[in-house]
Amino acid sequence: MIKKILLSACLLISFVSFAQQGTASPYSFYGIGDVRFKGTLENRSMAGVSVEQDSIHINVDNPASYASLIQTTFTVGGTYGTSKIKTETEKASATRSTFDYLLLGIPMGKFGAGFGLIPVSSVGYKIRNDNTATPGATSSQYEGEGGLNKVFLALAYKIKPNWNIGADMQYNFGKIETTSIEAITGVESATREINTSILSGFNFNIGTMYQTKIYKKTELFTSLSYTFGSNLTSDSERTTQVDGDTTPIVENPPNSILELPNKLTIGAGVGEARKWLVGTTVAFQGNGEFENYHNTSEDVHYEKYAKYAIGGYYLPNYTSFTSYFSRITYRAGFKYEKIGLVVNNESIKDVGFSVGAGFPITGSFSSVNFGIEYGKKGTVSANLVQENYINFSLSFSFNDKWFVKSKFN
Repeated sequence: MIKKILLSACLLISFVSFAQQGTASPYSFYGIGDVRFKGTLENRSMAGVSVEQDSIHINVDNPASYASLIQTTFTVGGTYGTSKIKTETEKASATRSTFDYLLLGIPMGKFGAGFGLIPVSSVGYKIRNDNTATPGATSSQYEGEGGLNKVFLALAYKIKPNWNIGADMQYNFGKIETTSIEAITGVESATREINTSILSGFNFNIGTMYQTKIYKKTELFTSLSYTFGSNLTSDSERTTQVDGDTTPIVENPPNSILELPNKLTIGAGVGEARKWLVGTTVAFQGNGEFENYHNTSEDVHYEKYAKYAIGGYYLPNYTSFTSYFSRITYRAGFKYEKIGLVVNNESIKDVGFSVGAGFPITGSFSSVNFGIEYGKKGTVSANLVQENYINFSLSFSFNDKWFVKSKFN
């Protein structure tokens, strides 16, 4: 079944990932945009907690996880989001539908492999400063779109039945385009500036996962991963045109180097496999250098990223033949993030709560997963913007056996 779905899904989603505008956040103006990918839906429904060596779901947060898969697993997910954006004096709303990921995990004995396509960040904002009622005043409009994507290849190995190690290589690529228009009241012409940046670069990630029994059926699960710092090359072009001019001015500023900082993620939890889990995850990331020539500001700088999350799941009875509801996996979690951006000396934070459920497809290990995330990012103080968002996410996880020799001719 996976083989029939995979090709058409890859072709469709590879197009959609470039065409979509995945955010409506004013904070996506800065750096590489609003970081979107927070794990697969199963993990996001637990606020990003991903410490168990899951045998039928992909955990892309730690490459060591692929060694635990027992069947080839293909998963694809998307989100419909709504947000209420407000300042101290104004309010606005926005909606968006986005593709979140396309992933494939393949078990190979003690080894496991994975690869996929993930939109990492998105730029999507429209900001307008209207002073047309004041003679001689300047009115401006700013728009941005695009973002950063990645494809990756991971390999994992099971050292012992309860201990995995793994690594992955990621190629990051994307395009960010920003447009600014300025006009003076009483002057007929306006100036338009379009900035285009083509981003590209590699980075690497390593990880390990370990679990051990601590009491009867209760086990301790641990996860550790480290992403190495890397660089993104930004190949840029600027086009400036004044209304009435027939020939725009095209410039090619020197290439910029954006520094992606290293990141350490540590997780631990207790539970009974395929029954229940309570866990926590903390992540720390160094200061990045995300400023490009078109999005610098004296009121903005970058700080260390930090995330704290707690979450878990409950599965009443995955072997039940009489009750379908007993085979549903129920998930929930809470997160607190400092996203690494400081505006007007105010550290921008993202606080959210999530719930979800995994609905098994009868007769297989496959499932349909649904999740809801509610959160708040930013603040109305310091002349900033606060976003209250609700995300509705849906994913399909298909499991099948590949590379099995036929017993009959």
